[in-house]
Amino acid sequence: MKTPKFLLPIATAGVLALTLSACGGGGGGSTTAGGDAEQGLDGRGPITYVQGKDNSNVVRPLIEKWNAAHPDEKVTFKEQTDQADQQHDDLVQNFQAKNANYDVVSVDVVWTAEFAAKGWLQPLKDKMALDTSAMLKPTVESASYKGTLYAAPQNSDGGILYYRKDLVPTAPKTWDEMMGMCSIAKENNIGCFAGQYAKYEGLTVNTSEAINSAGGSVLDAEGKPSLNTPEAKAGLETLTKAYADGSIPKEAITFQEEQGRQAFQNGKLLFHRNWPYVYNLAKTEGSSKVKDVLGMTALTGTDGPGASTLGGHSAGMSVYSKNKATALDFLKFLTSEETQKFYATQGSLAPVLGALYDDKELVAKLPYLPVLKTSIENAVPRPVTPFYPAVTKAIQENAYAAIKGEKTVDAALSDMQASIESASAGQ
Repeated sequence: MKTPKFLLPIATAGVLALTLSACGGGGGGSTTAGGDAEQGLDGRGPITYVQGKDNSNVVRPLIEKWNAAHPDEKVTFKEQTDQADQQHDDLVQNFQAKNANYDVVSVDVVWTAEFAAKGWLQPLKDKMALDTSAMLKPTVESASYKGTLYAAPQNSDGGILYYRKDLVPTAPKTWDEMMGMCSIAKENNIGCFAGQYAKYEGLTVNTSEAINSAGGSVLDAEGKPSLNTPEAKAGLETLTKAYADGSIPKEAITFQEEQGRQAFQNGKLLFHRNWPYVYNLAKTEGSSKVKDVLGMTALTGTDGPGASTLGGHSAGMSVYSKNKATALDFLKFLTSEETQKFYATQGSLAPVLGALYDDKELVAKLPYLPVLKTSIENAVPRPVTPFYPAVTKAIQENAYAAIKGEKTVDAALSDMQASIESASAGQ
């Protein structure tokens, strides 16, 4: 998933806890406070904030506001690419180098366990404690590892279905109903449906949603891979069949978030699965051809609404930072009500503060907030494990091969199962 992204109406989906058992320390470091975690707790001064591409111009205005109020503790923004995998690798390289200049970093919810297990994130407890009582519970859980908070929940996420209201007056409620509307796309010489199918993190999200929405699960209740099931097969087949028959256009195999958004905004897609950040851009960008016909609804499932993947980002403090007192104040600034409102209105980023979803002024601007709150509270998370990179790689590689027709669905799921078993065993 890229940065930023997030926000909209998604119907309630049943929660299936996707939790892989951690079988070790993740190859270096530990979560035990001590050493670097005990250094710089009272340090104040300039810090650097690291995040992916600021597509919606949210970060810079916030940093300008902070810097105006803190002339002796200014924040410098280091902007990464908009590629989640590259963001992850950049953070890993700088953590391994113990770079003290990466003070506060944006952490995708699926990276928290890995970074915490390796001892790279400052535990937010005791002197560094952060009040999370007003935050949505899933956002706090996604920023925690083994019961300890390791990052400040910054924004949440839920996948949604965008569509053309001028061509589809009534939104589809099931996958089959949506596929049945692809004739409308063909009549208008545009693609029918696309999500994110390039071989990267977005494909893990889309594959998980397809499987969960068909009644399957990547992992069972005990946290073991559960991919050799009729439900998982039915879920992955929704993607492979749609790609094979052209309902998902062939170029979508290269789509990450931005390529899909641009195709939809340029009028080249009837339906598009993406994150709520698209709402703001599709409504305001001058080149958008869908600003006046933008429809949004829940992802589709087998018999009704589908299951969104829980996403989002948190702000983590590096254990190597020399100015942790300033960094903690900056985390509090990022999670403040005023900042959270700005995230929502400026960038269509889903807030982490529960009360904002019932704020009359905010709901007047973003009327789908109450529904989104329910969605986030009931979304399905991706596996929480220090070995997440290996797990997501297994899902991506096999799903990609299945969609392209290079593997059968059965073979892809069997290989996915075996790879995840190996990853969870630390092999």
